[in-house]
Amino acid sequence: DHDFGELRQGKPASFTFKFKNIAPDTIVLQTVRTTCGCTAARYTEEPIAPGAVGEIFVEFDAYQSGAFSKKIKVFFDKQKKAETLWVRGEVN
Repeated sequence: DHDFGELRQGKPASFTFKFKNIAPDTIVLQTVRTTCGCTAARYTEEPIAPGAVGEIFVEFDAYQSGAFSKKIKVFFDKQKKAETLWVRGEVN
């Protein structure tokens, strides 16, 4: 989870989630899905070796005022269920 706190309307905000592969095998981040057009994500597309670090860069457009809580689903090749990330905050 990442809390952006208070954001100015119309000023996009971004955050990079970092994760480490603690599995004994290489993993692949297959896709990252956001729940609305106000949130975009880019991610490490290369296979991630054991002990290596991957990143998921998330940008929130802060176009609408008010509180927000957005879900980001992360799909890895060796998991059936997606991991869930959250970004929160308030746009003034």
